[in-house]
This record gives sequence, C-alpha cells and structure tokens, in this order.
Amino acid sequence: MTAGNGRTAADSGAALGDTVAQVVRQWQTVHPGLDTGPMEIIGRVNRCAALLQQVEDAPLRRAGLTRPEFDVLGSLRRTGHELTPSEIARETFASGAAVTKRLKVLGERGLVERRGDARDRRVAHVRLTDTGRDLVDSVLPEQLAYETTVLSGVGTDHRRELAGLLGELLIQLEDRLGLPRP
Repeated sequence: MTAGNGRTAADSGAALGDTVAQVVRQWQTVHPGLDTGPMEIIGRVNRCAALLQQVEDAPLRRAGLTRPEFDVLGSLRRTGHELTPSEIARETFASGAAVTKRLKVLGERGLVERRGDARDRRVAHVRLTDTGRDLVDSVLPEQLAYETTVLSGVGTDHRRELAGLLGELLIQLEDRLGLPRP
C-alpha cells in the first residue's frame, strides 16, 4: 500500500515513528539481514487490535454491554433467526463455554431467550427478545458513528484500500485454518 506519495505504508509508519517502526528498527540493528516485513504488518494489526480493545467501545459500554455480548446479540439480529449456541460460537469466533456464559448474562437481562429443541433435548435455540432487538437497533448506529470517529484520521480511499487488503489477509488465514466462509 502506498501512502499517495510513492512511499510504502511501512515507510509511512517509520516516518511517523509508530511503536512497531521502533521495534522493527531495533530488530534490524540486532539482525540487519532479517526480513522484518511480516512484523511490520502483523505487528501493526496486533497493536491496532490491542488499542481498539483498550478503548472499550463507548456506546456499548453506555448500554451496559461488552463487545463479545454485543457480538452475540448482533449475530442473532443480522441473521434474522434463531441460532444454536454452537452456531453463535461460529458466528462470533468464541468458544462454546464463552458463549454459554454470555447467553446466561444476556438471558438474565431479558435480551435473549432459549428454548429446547422438540426433537433433541441436548439442543437449544436462542432468539432475541423484543428488548434485545430494540437494544441492538438503538446501539448499532451509535457504535458505527463511534467507529467512524476512531477511523477519522484515515482518508476514505485509504480506508477502502485497507479494508480490501485486510479482507484478502482474512480470507487467506481462514483458508489455511479450514474455516468455512459464507
């Protein structure tokens, strides 16, 4: 990815002096022949993810939700139908145990309901309550506006380019791990 002036994204990061650029320079001093290119990408993705998690999505927090809880509610809302806990786990990239815990909390708040399967008592089906649907529908626009603000320092064209490049990386990683794609 070029920064619009012929420089690469790594050059831009180095020029800006981001944390990963400093780490890369240190490694290049210790091991000058080492290709640190992968670190420049994966290190930045990991650092951005860590920082975004630290910020704690303000609209979600105001609604009394964690990001993982919102992901459960969001998966039920966007698919538009009941899901089993294992389907929710796949949708949210969470473990079964984590989904069970989140469903318990969300159920206690009256945001989701579980019902047993008539044919298989081991299977549960989860659906949003009206309260849960209304909460998702009210929080989502605020959350998207918040995320837009977080990304406001990155131009629209660069955002599109970054989204495309991250999409390519995600597809490659999912394929390597044998994860199903839609």
